[in-house]
Amino acid sequence: MLHTFVALVEDKPGVLTRVASLFRRLNVNIVSLTVGRSERPGISRMTIVAHSSTSAGHRIMASLYKLENVLEVDDMDQVANVSRELALIKVGATPQTRSHIFELVEVFRARIVDLAPESLMIEITGVESKIEGLIQVLMESGDPILEVSRTGRMVMRRGRHTSRVLEAMRVAAEPETETKNTAVFDLVEEESNFQK
Repeated sequence: MLHTFVALVEDKPGVLTRVASLFRRLNVNIVSLTVGRSERPGISRMTIVAHSSTSAGHRIMASLYKLENVLEVDDMDQVANVSRELALIKVGATPQTRSHIFELVEVFRARIVDLAPESLMIEITGVESKIEGLIQVLMESGDPILEVSRTGRMVMRRGRHTSRVLEAMRVAAEPETETKNTAVFDLVEEESNFQK
């Protein structure tokens, strides 16, 4: 069974090594690992998809919490969430086969991001099954897939706003409000000067 964990970790050297070593010690295979900056300075968001038994989820979470630089851990399989993956697929194409590939790209709501004389590159975003579906259709239609690059799963809780997220939204909104108020004040001042 696939388990998806989201961990907020300190953005320091060696954290990724510690997390990977933990999964090695637990004899759990990491299927995909996505790391990037979070909404908090100095904190990275790590999304880990691992293949393990159904009962192993709690044990993995507890072990992650014990790591020094791990601040929060969430098991996304237990909550409603939104999951997406990005893939770049380079396909061999001739002038005769391009129109067929363009039609497939349109059907899957993907897009062409690079066009070369002998190949083209497709960008597709969506759930894992959508990406697998496009790859399978390309293979069945005889279009040679030259290269595939995938981000791995990215997951976020659906509709839950923690106090930390609400605070980040409030701080981001304040400068904009201040700018609008200043702009209105400047406009009123200009009109009064014009009337004088």
